[in-house]
Amino acid sequence: MFGLDKHNPVYINDSYSSESYKKYFLDSPTEELIHSSSSGISGSSFRPQDVSSYKLRDKMKLKLQELERALLGDNDVYEDVGMFGAGLSMEIDSEWSDPIRTDQSLHDSPKEPSSSDLYHSSISSNKEVSHASSKIPEQTVIHCAAVLSEGNIEEASSKINERRQMVSIQGDPPQRIAAYMVEGLAARMAASGKYLYKALRCKEPPSSDRLAAMQILFEVCPCFKFGFMAANGAIIEAFKDEKRVHIIDFDINQGSQYIALIQTIAKFPGKQPQLRLKGVDDPESVQRLNVGLKIVGLRLEKLAEALGVPFEFQAIPSRTSLVTPSMLDCRPGEALVVNFAFQLHHMPDESVSTINQRDQLLRMVKGLSPKLVTVVEQDVNTNTSPFLPRFIEAYSYYSAVFDALDATLPRESQDRMNVEKQCLARDIVNIVACEGEERIERYEVAGKWRARMMMAGFTSHPMSQNVIDMIWKHIKEYCDRYKLKEDLGALHFGWEDKSLIVASAWR
Repeated sequence: MFGLDKHNPVYINDSYSSESYKKYFLDSPTEELIHSSSSGISGSSFRPQDVSSYKLRDKMKLKLQELERALLGDNDVYEDVGMFGAGLSMEIDSEWSDPIRTDQSLHDSPKEPSSSDLYHSSISSNKEVSHASSKIPEQTVIHCAAVLSEGNIEEASSKINERRQMVSIQGDPPQRIAAYMVEGLAARMAASGKYLYKALRCKEPPSSDRLAAMQILFEVCPCFKFGFMAANGAIIEAFKDEKRVHIIDFDINQGSQYIALIQTIAKFPGKQPQLRLKGVDDPESVQRLNVGLKIVGLRLEKLAEALGVPFEFQAIPSRTSLVTPSMLDCRPGEALVVNFAFQLHHMPDESVSTINQRDQLLRMVKGLSPKLVTVVEQDVNTNTSPFLPRFIEAYSYYSAVFDALDATLPRESQDRMNVEKQCLARDIVNIVACEGEERIERYEVAGKWRARMMMAGFTSHPMSQNVIDMIWKHIKEYCDRYKLKEDLGALHFGWEDKSLIVASAWR
């Protein structure tokens, strides 16, 4: 009865309480969350009269996915994984590189490989999971996802409840990531990922002397910081010898990137350029609590004034999809730079809607004739992959992030707990539990971004050796397990053999 649309979350009755995982994330991190496997989970809210609409939607989804594969090379999704070593960085083998098969008996709807195929594929990898440091192996959590993807609700509920008793968000990295992945599965079963995603906000700090969780993440997991540094390096080189510079940032967040940029400009010999920064951000977004966008601008203006940098900030409180060229106030004689740092993946593409806001935005920016466009994104595919391969890829990716955090902050650190719970867990829940328009965190691998930029009319502008050398210098100050690799003009920042962040520049 669940075979009509295996890619959507499984809707169940109210007997499966959503309070458990909400409390797990939002309240006490140490409380045991145990449910009886005989909770009466046997039904679905799927109605027989909805069959025709599901069939039509599946056909449209398949056509969109086929078009995307043709235009963007979707079969190359897994080729960008493991940029820093010969070994696989995901717990899968070469079977994953094959296109997703379709089953005509399901009315041309995209079909995932069976749960048994996926599970055995994941454990057949030559990369062994350490059982010494973790009570729960990764494969058992993946098996839960495989069971859920097959629509076996009772078994999935039982396994999820069992795993909850075996993991802890205060344990070692395998324990922590397993805990959050399991809770993502629970949210998917309860069809409440959308609400939990909104609740797990990277909240403003409770006092002015504490950094918000997202900013802490950028500091303690330097791959994110390196992405900003690469973008800043390319931007500074682009407006060398320019008198007036206009930077448009489509997700300025808390302005961390521009604190470093202004400090660098202050060290320029001679007269600094006139810098005009325009920050675009959704006024309803989490970062805009307490008039946050205005506060970000004031902080940057005070810093620039103190350092003697000519600076002007303008806020555009608008959804990115509603921004028009006239709102951006581009002026003749200015060197225009557009920065996309961890923003483009939030824009729905052709797999979500025929409007394709992602490519539409890139084409609009190209029409502005910028001198440079910088893109910084997480290097993982959570956009078009069906549920189970998406779950496995996200598990592999965030396992590396959690491992990297372990090398920076002690496990009992409250800052680390906040970062993991408010930022990383939020992404995980959305990636695992949500589908369609409710799935906001739609990352793509470097090859996909490269294809999109080229289709929008941009050409690659490789990072200079000066930028690369500057970042290498900073990498050496951290753990030697952080890696840097240049590929097709883009810089990949990773943890051991796993590429985490990719930064690129375009003209």
